[in-house]
Amino acid sequence: MPTKTVNVAFKEELLRDIDRVAREESRSRSELLRGAARAYINRKDRWNSIFNIGERLVERCGLTPEDVSSEIREHRVDKGSLQ
Repeated sequence: MPTKTVNVAFKEELLRDIDRVAREESRSRSELLRGAARAYINRKDRWNSIFNIGERLVERCGLTPEDVSSEIREHRVDKGSLQ
């Protein structure tokens, strides 16, 4: 697959961190950034799938936003997340 070169601007501190991690992992800066982009996209896709499942459940069960909020609150109370 052909590659394209892009220019991206980073603040110096972030670029230093990127270079440090790349060195620690014996990777190039490009390899590190490609991996980071893939990880971000994969995580975003997983969350989108989770939300899509939730939306289908809400629709199938006829729940309202208030029902969902109430369930979340009850779960947090049961788990001790709320005082």
